[in-house]
Amino acid sequence: HSDRGSEYTSREYRNQLRKLEMRPSMGRTGSCYDNAAAESFFGLLKAEIGTTIWESREAARADVFRFIEVEYNRTRLRKHPVYGYVTPLETRALTTQDLAPAA
Repeated sequence: HSDRGSEYTSREYRNQLRKLEMRPSMGRTGSCYDNAAAESFFGLLKAEIGTTIWESREAARADVFRFIEVEYNRTRLRKHPVYGYVTPLETRALTTQDLAPAA
């Protein structure tokens, strides 16, 4: 996910993304908040796996998947305004529980 800087909107960049079979994602014009969640996530991902060079695309995918599913969603605590310090997975379970229809 990126802002609308010229390096991200150039034809050359878009062609490279196409070759790599990647989809671009950009924030709305004039909204700095669109990119905040992506910047936060990628900052954590970079801190976790750093400058690792994988032997294959599959190995990279597996490492990123492990980070998201094990570290990011199941062990990382964040402060929820209602539930206190819980993991994203616990937050989802608690909010889903709260949305259960009344009988």
